[in-house]
Amino acid sequence: MVDKFITLDSSMVPLNIENIDTDQIIPARFLKATTRKGFGDNVFYDWRYNSDGSPKTDFAMNNPKYNGNVLVVGNNFGCGSSREHAAWAIYGAGFKAVVSSFFADIFRNNALNNGLLPVQVSPQFLAEIFQAIEADPQTKIHIDLEAQEISLPVANITENFEISAYKKECLLKGYDDIDYVLSLKDKIEEYETRNK
Repeated sequence: MVDKFITLDSSMVPLNIENIDTDQIIPARFLKATTRKGFGDNVFYDWRYNSDGSPKTDFAMNNPKYNGNVLVVGNNFGCGSSREHAAWAIYGAGFKAVVSSFFADIFRNNALNNGLLPVQVSPQFLAEIFQAIEADPQTKIHIDLEAQEISLPVANITENFEISAYKKECLLKGYDDIDYVLSLKDKIEEYETRNK
């Protein structure tokens, strides 16, 4: 089970960097665990912390003026290796959605499989978001999964985003793939009975 995602109104954490790969999201040395627990503590570790473990004050996640459940990132996010741990780490750090102008396919699928909504917007819309956050770090974004819309109220702009019907249903109901199959148990049993 993952958290249901229906609508979200949140301030945002900006990382205006392109081509962020999965090794930057969660460095390989943290991949030893086989459960999701603790990965959020190590998300963007080499960017967040100095070699002595002290926080880097110039990194957005360490800046108290930025907060919220939405991570806004540059183009081509999640490229590189296929590690599912990258989605675990972002979700574990408290983010419910990631907004970019392009996601690597494997990252997008891993995110959707783990309750994290990747929202792909146009480059122009992304630029407007970054400008709005720069003007006011507490600017909010509105994401409506049912309508497949993302809105930036301060700029009075809205865009639609794409998501597969299956993954949309899973997120709206808080299902992972196994939960979805279990939700069909009665239909499966009925089919089995009919087709003995």
